[in-house]
Amino acid sequence: MVDKAVVLRKLSELGTYYGQIKEFADITIDKYKDDWKTQRIVERTLQIMIETCADIANHIISDRGMRPPTTYADTFRVLRENKIISPELFGTMEKMAKFRNVVVHQYEKVDAEIVIVILKRHLNDFDRFRDEILIYMQGLSEDTQSAENESL
Repeated sequence: MVDKAVVLRKLSELGTYYGQIKEFADITIDKYKDDWKTQRIVERTLQIMIETCADIANHIISDRGMRPPTTYADTFRVLRENKIISPELFGTMEKMAKFRNVVVHQYEKVDAEIVIVILKRHLNDFDRFRDEILIYMQGLSEDTQSAENESL
């Protein structure tokens, strides 16, 4: 059974990170490129946000006995396969997972333009992730309540 308290705590953390990173949503690419401290803050916060989403996903996957993911991106694919997140959100989260890998493993220099696009156009995708997970969790609550009523 999915531990709702764990998922809700992780969603709360995600909301905190979202509030922190929103401060940088209006930054210009030139300002971003010229400030290594801002780069570090933004890249690390995005990394943490993506990892928090993956943690939530892995918790659900494990507790529900779904197939184990093989990569960060595959974590979100498993959620899509099980109709927990929409195909559209999966596409976005898959890209976010790949971005996280670049940041973490430093395969290449992080492209400032990609970071700016995420800040300006994709922060709300974290809200979408939260909303779709909450809808899924609500469905679990209703299923549990129905099962309890049937056993009475």
